[in-house]
Amino acid sequence: MTQLTELTAAGLIEGYRTGEFSPVEATRAALERAEEIQPEVNAFVRLTPEDALARAHESEERRRRGEPAGPLDGVPVTVKDILLLRGAPTLRGSKAVPEQGRWDEDAPSVARLRESGAVFLGKTTTPEFGWKGVTDSPLSGVTRNPYDPTRTAGGSSGGSAAAVALGAGPLSLGTDGGGSVRIPASFCGIFALKPTYGRVPLYPASAFGTLAHVGPMTRDAADAALLMDVIGVPDARDWSALGPAPGSFTAALAGGVHGLRVAYSPTLGGQVAVRPAVAAAVRQAVERLADMGAYVTETDPDLTEPVDAFHTLWFSGAARVTQHFGPHQRELMDPGLREICAFGARYSALDYLAAVDVRMDLGRRMGLFHESYDLLVTPTLPITAFEAGAEVPKGSGHRGWTGWTPFTYPFNMTQQPAASVPVGADGDGLPIGLQLVAARHRDDLVLRVAHALYEAGVATPAHAGAQRAGE
Repeated sequence: MTQLTELTAAGLIEGYRTGEFSPVEATRAALERAEEIQPEVNAFVRLTPEDALARAHESEERRRRGEPAGPLDGVPVTVKDILLLRGAPTLRGSKAVPEQGRWDEDAPSVARLRESGAVFLGKTTTPEFGWKGVTDSPLSGVTRNPYDPTRTAGGSSGGSAAAVALGAGPLSLGTDGGGSVRIPASFCGIFALKPTYGRVPLYPASAFGTLAHVGPMTRDAADAALLMDVIGVPDARDWSALGPAPGSFTAALAGGVHGLRVAYSPTLGGQVAVRPAVAAAVRQAVERLADMGAYVTETDPDLTEPVDAFHTLWFSGAARVTQHFGPHQRELMDPGLREICAFGARYSALDYLAAVDVRMDLGRRMGLFHESYDLLVTPTLPITAFEAGAEVPKGSGHRGWTGWTPFTYPFNMTQQPAASVPVGADGDGLPIGLQLVAARHRDDLVLRVAHALYEAGVATPAHAGAQRAGE
């Protein structure tokens, strides 16, 4: 039998159905794996084994009666420590957030999973308030890459990516304000989707405003669709949430890519220097899309570099989330976060609204682009994982994380669905990600094309190479 920690959520559900194994067995295996990898990779802020096993026993009893609570009943799940999980402190990677409190409320996505009978293993690591594209914080230290622990897992959902890649639960909830599910997915060789803004409700509202999305981090696209069917429903606490999805994301996986109009932009019109190994792997995957019947055109969207506007929005959000901190709390903060908060505090309302104008025009241009093309394909990142504990690659010349993530943050500004799909590895065995982007509200199309890449063997779930950590 395949090890339980190597199965997808769909594989676990099938095993529960046939009686090959139980939710308790799967939960114990996932907890053991989490404890095994933690010393080397540092994916977790805290594990909740007693609660997880109690929920697994309840799930087992429901399944024995033939009355599962929902499609994910008994499936082990992890939650990024940005999202509220009832009964566990949500410290957001910060020493400045007090651990004392009632912690008696679930975030909307967590609540839907609880109703579905999912088993919560614990909370995964994040940089302080999810502010950067790597995962380290004063609270929990450095989270490391499953393929090479001297490298970063990426961020800000790095703990979730490492946990999924290493078999500590097949599903995780991450957040993405500038690439934060896609960056670590690319570095760790898993699948992640940043849905259309509002498709997955968020509460409490993020200080980063409508840049912030909640998204699934999984072993493949089919599992992400399964998770989206559960969490992609309205919640009254989120005033900006979308209405019900038009149909099942899982049902929409079929159909392949034949006839789709695909725009392939390898460098955003020469704006991005992409490493040869990354460029080659992404181009090979795009060629396979053409072989599968897609109409591929090498062309670039009109993405005039929007980084200054993004920084205005992002730094202002950081300043807002820490606005109430006193001098002692500020001393506890990540120095890099303190720096961007200082920048953000100096922006005026007119500066912010000017950045919103840039954002709206970017959205207009991408809306027109998708009248001609169903899908945009780029590398997720121009590089593979670099040294752990650094915000930027050594010797890169970048001042901050947005310097090496030019393919991700623009689509937070436009609110479009975007996913990272693993499509190979570089010469050091480090994963490479391909990004799929569709028009707003076409999450189903992103998942469908990603699923076709998995079905064709172009993309594969995190494999045994990642299992080196903890062994």
